[in-house]
Amino acid sequence: MKLHTTVEAVTDRIRSRSQSTRGAYLARLDAASSRKPGAERMGCANVAHAVAAMPTHDKLKIVAQRAPNIGIVTAYNDMLSAHAPLQHYPDLIKREARKHGATAQVAGGVPAMCDGVTQGTPGMELSLFSRDLIAMATAVSLSHDMYDGALMLGVCDKIVPGLLIGALHFGHLPTVFVPAGPMTSGLSNSEKSKVRELAAQGLVGRAELQQAESDAYHGMGTCTFYGTANSNQMLLEAMGLHVPGTAFVNPGQALREALTREAVRTVLGVIDMTSAAAPGRPKLVAQPLPGLSEGSAPWGGSAAHAMASVGAPQFFAGPPQGKLAPSGGSAAHEVASVGATRSACLGRVVDERCIVNAMAALLATGGSTNHLIHWVAVARAAGIAIDWDDFCALSKVVPTLTHVYPNGSADVNQFQAAGGPGFVIRELLDAGFMHEDVLTVRAGGLREYTQVPQSSAEMQTVAETVGAAGSSAPAQCGSEIIWVDAGPSKDLSIVRPAGSPFSLHGGLMLLQGNLGRSVIKVSAVPDDRHIIEAPARVFDSQEALHLAFKADQLNRDVICVVRWQGPQANGMPELHKLTPPLAVLQGKGFRVALVTDGRMSGASGKVPAAIHVTPEAKDGGPLAKVCDGDVIRLDAVAGTLDVLVSADVWAARPVAVMPESLLEANGLGMGRELFASMRRHATTAEQGACTWL
Repeated sequence: MKLHTTVEAVTDRIRSRSQSTRGAYLARLDAASSRKPGAERMGCANVAHAVAAMPTHDKLKIVAQRAPNIGIVTAYNDMLSAHAPLQHYPDLIKREARKHGATAQVAGGVPAMCDGVTQGTPGMELSLFSRDLIAMATAVSLSHDMYDGALMLGVCDKIVPGLLIGALHFGHLPTVFVPAGPMTSGLSNSEKSKVRELAAQGLVGRAELQQAESDAYHGMGTCTFYGTANSNQMLLEAMGLHVPGTAFVNPGQALREALTREAVRTVLGVIDMTSAAAPGRPKLVAQPLPGLSEGSAPWGGSAAHAMASVGAPQFFAGPPQGKLAPSGGSAAHEVASVGATRSACLGRVVDERCIVNAMAALLATGGSTNHLIHWVAVARAAGIAIDWDDFCALSKVVPTLTHVYPNGSADVNQFQAAGGPGFVIRELLDAGFMHEDVLTVRAGGLREYTQVPQSSAEMQTVAETVGAAGSSAPAQCGSEIIWVDAGPSKDLSIVRPAGSPFSLHGGLMLLQGNLGRSVIKVSAVPDDRHIIEAPARVFDSQEALHLAFKADQLNRDVICVVRWQGPQANGMPELHKLTPPLAVLQGKGFRVALVTDGRMSGASGKVPAAIHVTPEAKDGGPLAKVCDGDVIRLDAVAGTLDVLVSADVWAARPVAVMPESLLEANGLGMGRELFASMRRHATTAEQGACTWL
């Protein structure tokens, strides 16, 4: 399918504006790539320190055999449910690496905070800046400079962007991201939200609320709504940085472990290709995987075989090493040898086309608004400059293909069952909304990401059933994972084809006017709430809004302006705790909205919210001029955000200054003192809220 003209135009203008910065980035990458492997380049004492704690046979591989050494950067802790499964990943990775004549070391750990734990508390004011701290910790981990490739273990909100930003500063390394998957479904997100709204009104007590929360968040894995954490996983699939289809497989499943082992084989495959010309580096020799013959290609794991059946579902395992799956529609999966592959080191994979693919996937799924901050920073780390105008242009043409909570009632497990990322990526590729001519961590390129992984044992059962019914059974791959074409939507209320989408436009929009520039997530907002015009009530904190709600001061049409919430004011916390009271007001029939220079959780939904307003109030932005009673018009149809005050009055109105007492309070306690420099130097939300520039 020909690339959509708007997608092509946006990509071209990003490429043009990024020419100098991207060129400088690639020059640094090439310089790093041209060096000898670490064990040959480093001094003897350096190498001895690096391998001192390793088993003798691993030392031999690195020092004498020049075998590849994988650096593991892990975000494990057991406070964060999504990261608790990562505890045992390093040992699994090391065992798998040894099977293939390689080694692996935990290069370092990075912090990982749970926004669900810190929501509405002072700790949340560290959340956004923890992204850059994670990036720095990733850089410290990889700075030992003894690694030939890297595996990034992380899932949640700031962790994946931080890992990616840090890894891109070591973009010469082949790098694969390794998730842990979502928790199984508990109390539905819709039911949980209803209990929260009842609690906000005092209609249920703490015991009932605690029970509902515990029934929703009940085990290991990511939260099941389509918030920032799960948007991360969708974007990594669209960028080709995962093993295909690995995003939403639950922890504890045999397939989950198999996909983690596959990540090791995948990164080794890229190392093998990118280091083929390295002096002194022998060709890697792997021990055969169970079920594979001695002559099978070891890298890409299950990508050593292609399978097909007649009169039954199509089974694919991607092209073998050195071969490329041709583009030309979702049915064109025959393996064709073209003497090239579509995989490379991280800095080459993440180019302007890859970034546009991530943007398209975000818009098509109504993903988290946080990524209009995070992916600006991610792109910048690769020398690529994007802005909200790029998102806006794409959102006008990229259709919404999914309805997953808060955009619908389904959770991510139901999304996966209905087709998941493989379905969405195939539809976007076939409709021309994504670039197919991109590099990924897989030899077969992005078309591999239109498939769904299954365990070979499960597929054997399917094959036997098909055979018993008299149809031609699929040939057996013999490996532990088989990739299956995503096929048609299994539930049209959750995922739809590009030809009949939920909306012709993307789920996120840019708003701009005399109040500045902001973003809104329209995919979760009822159609009759896309335009709100009401008097403003100005608050200096989210706590002040809660007090006004409890005092019944907001039982009317109102646009709540919560200012002093930007990066420089207090670290730009999420204001998700405001959702229940505002939802209650909306449920009573009042026309309400939120306008703020802060953020909202990726789980926030049905109440219209113009967020990330930039410039922020502390920096003299327009929100600092708004007064109680000013009529504000939020128009998500026209893409405008204005205070309806005459131009003369607005120009003459003084700009409020953030109270010194509030500024001081925002910097004290819960470790916030340590982040003072980050608050001072943070760029605007549209510039990625970066603190390292």
